[in-house]
Amino acid sequence: MPGSQSMSKLSLRDHLVTGRNRVSLPERQDRARAVTAALLAAPEVQRAATVAAYVSMGSEPATGPLLHALRSAGKRVILPVLLPDDDLDWAVYEGDDSLAPARLGLLEPTGRRLGTEAIATADVVLVPGLAVSLDGARLGRGGGSYDRALGRVPLGTFTCVLLHDEEVGLDVPVEPHDRRVVAAASPAGITRLRRWPARG
Repeated sequence: MPGSQSMSKLSLRDHLVTGRNRVSLPERQDRARAVTAALLAAPEVQRAATVAAYVSMGSEPATGPLLHALRSAGKRVILPVLLPDDDLDWAVYEGDDSLAPARLGLLEPTGRRLGTEAIATADVVLVPGLAVSLDGARLGRGGGSYDRALGRVPLGTFTCVLLHDEEVGLDVPVEPHDRRVVAAASPAGITRLRRWPARG
């Protein structure tokens, strides 16, 4: 029936957010350090000149340590700027002083806007999510911003969702607009996801 997958997604989102809210702050910090170490050890990240990332919020896996580590490693880091139509523009991350509060409780870079197509210039694309299946289906928050952005990323780019261990390998409902990723980063390390059949 129409909307059945959307309802399944809504139910799964509620369950996962509840689980995230139970994770203590010290545990979140430990997990953030583990995810950072796993990503910095990944050959795709080591080779990358430009990394598209994001500033975590709420109970999401924390990205603060990762952003600092990427800059320290000499990477050019670009972060999203949410547009009025919920599409994503991008700007270079120049440290925490370059971030400012924005709508929906976000922190966004204040530098020159690079345009929505800037994500296509990244060698590595790191995205938020709530879960991922073993064939790369990512469950987001439901706004569609990252599905639109991922649609601009060239095939072969290392696209990776940042999650907690228990959110990797779940059965994620898929809709036609959903964009898959090729890997997941969690405290346990990098999970390479199976390639999926091309849509005809």
